[in-house]
Amino acid sequence: MAARAGVSAATVSRHLRGHRVRTAVAIQEAIDALGYRPSIAAQSLKSGRTRTIGVVVPDITNPYFAAVVKGMESASRDRGYRILLANSDESSEREDDVLTDMIHQVDGVILAPATEQDETPLHVRDAGMPLVFVDRDLAGGEHFDAVLVNNREGGRQAASHLLSLGHTRIAAISGQQETTPGRHRREGFVEALADGGLELLPEFDLTGDFREESGYQLTLQLLSSAEPPTALFTANNLMTVGALKALHDMRVGIPDQVSIIGFDDLDTGPLLNPPLTVIDRPMVEQGVLAMRLLLQRLGQGDDRGGGSRRITLDTKLVRRGSTGVPRR
Repeated sequence: MAARAGVSAATVSRHLRGHRVRTAVAIQEAIDALGYRPSIAAQSLKSGRTRTIGVVVPDITNPYFAAVVKGMESASRDRGYRILLANSDESSEREDDVLTDMIHQVDGVILAPATEQDETPLHVRDAGMPLVFVDRDLAGGEHFDAVLVNNREGGRQAASHLLSLGHTRIAAISGQQETTPGRHRREGFVEALADGGLELLPEFDLTGDFREESGYQLTLQLLSSAEPPTALFTANNLMTVGALKALHDMRVGIPDQVSIIGFDDLDTGPLLNPPLTVIDRPMVEQGVLAMRLLLQRLGQGDDRGGGSRRITLDTKLVRRGSTGVPRR
């Protein structure tokens, strides 16, 4: 391969390890022409690394995390790293078990903590292993690299949109308050309502668990009120799906009787009848950035040290047909 590219074997080796070389184009052409595939096992034996990144998420069935992992995989593929994916099932105890088993099989970890009170990430750090948070933060987690989203602003955008349509009986189904997204989305929502002179009534202020069933049951609870809300904010995609099923089962018109806005878009969101209004965020990009931060810690990029790096991405309101003015 080196002879075909007209470079030394050492230069080829540097390119395969992810370093920048001036002859990268010629080397890549030689790789493609020869159909070369590096042996991960051989590289691991030589370097003492597994060439594997551990990824632990709270709910592997959530389309949001599927999109994030897709971004991670696209960023790690060309660097010769594989992903070992595990599910904590929203449990700190399960997360601890998973990471204990995983820690000797991977070179670094990307983690969405089950709760902010997790102690497990501290053990990962103490083991000298690079760790990056994605989606969720940790109490005192400012010493860790992280790729987050402005959840508080997303909650504010949802409330402001419903207020602008003239709604005054507004409900929210929030996620677990022990997590960054659950708490910050609710806080932003409540703050924006207060700015508009409106209070989130206790009977309309419900907390789910980021699962579809909780969205379904809590929406039924709201609809059973003597005076149901005319608008509903659901704080993640799975609870939105549950809420939509409840509204359908109860034959409640959207948005004629209840307007609904969810956090995180769905692949089918634009295809629903009516199409779903959402607070959207760059999900795949979150995964890409998290993987890049970790690979940099592993010496695969230009930035190999320094203090913690924390990236916060913006949300945006996507207006569709599931929200409208309240029926008089």
